[in-house]
Amino acid sequence: MKYIFLIVYCAYLFLRMKKSMHMLQQNFYNNSNRYIKWIFNNKTKSFLTLDLFYLFILLLAYSIKQIPLIMTMFYFFMILLSFHKNRKESVKIALKITARVKRMITTFLIVTCLFIYGCSYLEEFYAFLLLGIYASCNNFIVFLVNVINKPIEKCVYYYYFNKAKTKIKDMPRLSVIGVTGSYGKTSSKNILSDILKVKYDTMPTPKNFNTPYGLMITINNHLDKFTEYFIAEMGACEVGQIKELCDFVHPKYGILTTIGVAHLDSFKSEENIQKTKFELIESLPSDGIGILNMDDPKQTSYPLQKNCEIKWISTQNKEADIYASNIKGTSNGMRFDVQFKGSNTKYKLETQLLGSANVYNIMAAILLAKSLGMHMEEITRGVRGIKPIEHRLEMKKMANLHIIDDAYNSNPVGAKMAVETLDLMPGEKIIITPGMIELKEKQYDLNYTFGTQIASVCDLVILVGKNQTKPIYDGLIASKYPEDKIYVFDDVFEAFNIVRSRKDAYVLLENDLPDLFNE
Repeated sequence: MKYIFLIVYCAYLFLRMKKSMHMLQQNFYNNSNRYIKWIFNNKTKSFLTLDLFYLFILLLAYSIKQIPLIMTMFYFFMILLSFHKNRKESVKIALKITARVKRMITTFLIVTCLFIYGCSYLEEFYAFLLLGIYASCNNFIVFLVNVINKPIEKCVYYYYFNKAKTKIKDMPRLSVIGVTGSYGKTSSKNILSDILKVKYDTMPTPKNFNTPYGLMITINNHLDKFTEYFIAEMGACEVGQIKELCDFVHPKYGILTTIGVAHLDSFKSEENIQKTKFELIESLPSDGIGILNMDDPKQTSYPLQKNCEIKWISTQNKEADIYASNIKGTSNGMRFDVQFKGSNTKYKLETQLLGSANVYNIMAAILLAKSLGMHMEEITRGVRGIKPIEHRLEMKKMANLHIIDDAYNSNPVGAKMAVETLDLMPGEKIIITPGMIELKEKQYDLNYTFGTQIASVCDLVILVGKNQTKPIYDGLIASKYPEDKIYVFDDVFEAFNIVRSRKDAYVLLENDLPDLFNE
């Protein structure tokens, strides 16, 4: 019977391990202690679980002298319960079985086998007691496995890091362009790539690859001897991380999009965010070019410690190096004029993209493209050919609905712009949102303000996560928004049951939190 118990017990451990590893992966393998914070912020998922019943079951089994049989039945029941729960639970991003995850699974199996072997020398009751504790502490065991594997991961990291560094050093005709900011990095990178590709062989980092690993993968797997410009998206959640990326790829050109309050939990202060984003501009060589936004107070007020050439974009100040005016947005995209400093010529541009932030992203790309030798005829053609960016104000058609997909990583500036974009649309306007996160002590106030912005535009509001969206709900009610037009669900998929039957409605999907934020 003990062997049957071990089979059932190990099967249950594997299910728990998979879930814990999924959360570890979504928390960037505990970078900045994110996984540990998740554990303690989700006590009902981490501590107060049904696993705790094993103690009562064990005492019952001990009293009737049937410990292996009863505990086998208990963990078999837990397996069935896990399958049932997993079937009901919607997973937005599944666990990616990478080489790193495979190494961690191997370590988990070794640790588990050693633990079980050690328990085999104990009296039956104490052996089963410790096995129960081990299963209950699964999240911490996975954390331990992550710690054990750190030296291995460091070796793997430095192998691929040095390989990428050597490769990029042996490409003398390659120029690197860095793109960073609190918001709009991926959009700005893709826009610049689409414009430069009209004339040059260009390689941007794929998707939202903006970490050292992301840059390494791009360099090792995608750059070749013909690549002229490598556009490196650079992300950070702590001071010094942009500088680390710059020391790795040595950008000659840089674009700083917008500085805001994203990742305030890990940055600790807005001053740290500002300083970190400018690490890109301050890392550029003296013959490099930095593109900054004159309409962003956090950029104009920063005491820049750099002697490279700085160029400015604006929609408000004609003293900028490039100035946009006559901006008109529709459900099909945007039209606007641009004018360069010292010139009276206005260039009329059209794009499929939505949202005023993309006007800034396009201007930054135009200014850099012109500095790199492109003519306005080529640039205009490139702007027309810019492809909509996935999950960033991306217009989609679903049956009778028009979906404005802005599901990627919402922030105060982007959320406001998304609501303004929705306001341009004809017909019924609906928003589905779980609100904004990682805003520290500002989280309530900024989500409350978001609720007031929604109230003036939307005909129907669907909130995802009762606790998370309480500030938005409060903002709506304070704005005298009708309560019968507000729906609250725990799962985004439930929201579509409400909107599915609507005709010609415009539905804004504003943010889609990772699975670790599920209520």
